[in-house]
Amino acid sequence: MLDIGKPQAGETVVVAAATGAVGSVVGQIAKIKGCRVVGIAGSTEKCDWAVRELGFDACVDHSSAAFGRSLADACTKGAAGRGIDVYFENVGGKVFQTVVPLLNPFARIPVCGLISAYNEPKQPADGEFTAALMRAVLVKRLTLRGFIFFRRLRANVATSS
Repeated sequence: MLDIGKPQAGETVVVAAATGAVGSVVGQIAKIKGCRVVGIAGSTEKCDWAVRELGFDACVDHSSAAFGRSLADACTKGAAGRGIDVYFENVGGKVFQTVVPLLNPFARIPVCGLISAYNEPKQPADGEFTAALMRAVLVKRLTLRGFIFFRRLRANVATSS
């Protein structure tokens, strides 16, 4: 969390598998760093525990029919509400797919696990690129970072000789 996620005070951190051994500690580290922490867990009871006992600011049940909307609301509403700055990945699959559109520019994603794929009997098929990519990121400990060069033109730039 600290080396890859680099959480900064005021940022929004989302933690998948938030009530597990790793996620519960990661969320508390982010709180200590002054972040707004949103957990993702597998039941309303787990989410209630994350907020009440672990001090998370919010927690969303990934098994809920309203998961996508609830996560978006938790990450884009309120004082810090502009999206996700750090996503601590423990799950993969539909949880990861739901998180991606909410990521802010320059968001960081430490990938610690892919619970959704642990019981898969075979490697992902060629058409399942996201699963194959995420497995490679985890197993090979890859770093991915996009970059775009934007050239800004100034209007009315006067040059003198």
